[in-house]
Amino acid sequence: METTSPKLPQLAPEQIRRAADYVELVWQEQGSEEEKAALAAFHADGPELARLIGEFGALLLADYITAVPAEHADCESAYVMDKLVAVASRYLKRWCLAGGGAHTAWIAAGFLIEVMQEVDQVSQFLCDVRGDAARRPAAVAS
Repeated sequence: METTSPKLPQLAPEQIRRAADYVELVWQEQGSEEEKAALAAFHADGPELARLIGEFGALLLADYITAVPAEHADCESAYVMDKLVAVASRYLKRWCLAGGGAHTAWIAAGFLIEVMQEVDQVSQFLCDVRGDAARRPAAVAS
């Protein structure tokens, strides 16, 4: 698996950073009082957090992660993998947009962490995503 550059931003840079911060907190959470307080602050947003993580997950899956090496992009298997990633992205987004609040966001973050661990180190991956968001003009984001 490899990462690719994003096509079109679906989230504002600050939303991307917030979602990345949440996913990283879920990934690193060890149970300290500071971490519990930070998670509680995120979870207070409930359904809004779930929607954000759904959009963030769809962005990661559709624009940053590919399971097909560039040299095989024109193969039939690449087409199939592209469709599988698209389905996973749509399903995650729909599931998170349907509600469920903090619990849904937590489970979705866990799914994204598993995907990122297959690609790279989670913290490095999120650092790269945040860097791309910082370089993206705010006027371009929707």
